[in-house]
Amino acid sequence: MVNLFPEIIPEAGKEPAFLNRAPGLRKVATVGTGPVRGMLQYGQWLYVVSNDKLYKVDQRYNATQIGGVANTGPVSMAFNGTQLFIAANGPSYVYNSVDSTYVENSSFPPAETVTFLDGYFIFNQISSQKFWVTDSYDGTKLDGASVASAEGSPDGLVALVADHNELWLFGSNSIEVWYDAGLPPPGVPFQRIQGAFNELGCAAAFSIAKLDNALFWLGADARGQGVVYRANGYIGQRVSTHAVEYAIAQYGNISDAIAYSYQQEGHAFYVLTFPSANATWVYDASTQAWHERASWENDNAIRHRSNCRAVFNSEVLVGDFENGDIYAFDLDVYSDNGNVQKWIRSWRALATGTNNLKRTAQHSLQLDCEVGFDMPPVLVIPTTTAPVFLDSEAGLDLLTESGIFLIVDPGMILNGEPSVLLRWSDDGGHNWSNYHSRSMGATGETGQRVIWRRLGMTMKLRDRVYEISGTDPVKIAIMGAELILSPTNA
Repeated sequence: MVNLFPEIIPEAGKEPAFLNRAPGLRKVATVGTGPVRGMLQYGQWLYVVSNDKLYKVDQRYNATQIGGVANTGPVSMAFNGTQLFIAANGPSYVYNSVDSTYVENSSFPPAETVTFLDGYFIFNQISSQKFWVTDSYDGTKLDGASVASAEGSPDGLVALVADHNELWLFGSNSIEVWYDAGLPPPGVPFQRIQGAFNELGCAAAFSIAKLDNALFWLGADARGQGVVYRANGYIGQRVSTHAVEYAIAQYGNISDAIAYSYQQEGHAFYVLTFPSANATWVYDASTQAWHERASWENDNAIRHRSNCRAVFNSEVLVGDFENGDIYAFDLDVYSDNGNVQKWIRSWRALATGTNNLKRTAQHSLQLDCEVGFDMPPVLVIPTTTAPVFLDSEAGLDLLTESGIFLIVDPGMILNGEPSVLLRWSDDGGHNWSNYHSRSMGATGETGQRVIWRRLGMTMKLRDRVYEISGTDPVKIAIMGAELILSPTNA
């Protein structure tokens, strides 16, 4: 599944679940030149690190530049109620929201990630086992004795995060948990919890995210890496599948993986992106199912455009990984800021254990899905001719006024109606047939059948795989598919 996720139906419905379209991206603002390296909401403000600058954004998305932020890549941010602390993979900065002062902690050790717990900013020092604790409610002051080490294992400290009023220290091969013991200065007030030690580490500092009342992260240990875990008490519980782990194993460098989490209409998503591999995987804690998210450039899938997340103005916002655009996740938007959002679903024609390796005649395939949706005005730009509008002149006026210009492949449009494409492979997905398009019905045609006939004989491995896909800006709700076939003796 790409840009589709399962929606469970708890009541007695036609099917126990259906495939829903992933949310589109609706741009709400452009802040700086990008990429958007980090966002954090506090009070009535959204704080955004875009490229090499920190901005303060109000509820009307007016951005005010505060100061500079060094380096590239993601930043870690935490708020103590008055001060914003930014760890920028080395330099750290503090913005005071009361007096609007902004300072670089030039004398501080290099900071990688930061968290806030019981009045203290806590950050881990890059390429070491050390973590530092600032003065209470003052991120600009640091006592030279306010340092401790994660020494349960001799591995380096990768990242830290406060969760359930405890401090989790993620090493490359281990995790240990500390608590606020109230120890007086000099020194840190925290102590390690005896028994709260795990021989599972973290492969990427920015893969840690809170979700579903637990922590999720991309794991590593002395035996390997590339498994996704969620915390179950102090134990890491594997949530990735062998298929997801196989994909991760092909990526090579996974240390730059980044993750965020969000909730939308009862779903709790852990979004894990691998920038070096240009890929994004998503785990839905509500259904315990994985799917892929992708944006599209020149009909090629790339990583999802989202780079970080914040909840602001009662919306889930994400920042772009290439520019300064900030988007809202919107289930009623079927494009990525006007660009094509392609969805894909593939499956084996025969259920597991039912393939006897004999040829079959595939007579028809009918898709059980919602049809007859309204389709917004669409601008089709063929590769060889001038732009053509499929809608009436009134539709053109509406398009111009709304500013919606959706560029799509004209092969995806059937007489101005949304369509779905089918192709198949008879050798397990290595080689594919041509695309075959079917209409999903014009507006109001709720009885439209989406059916393909005369699909031929299976060949080669007798292992047919079907794939459906689409790009049209309409709702997608797929309940299932029915295949009619006849076995042969060959």
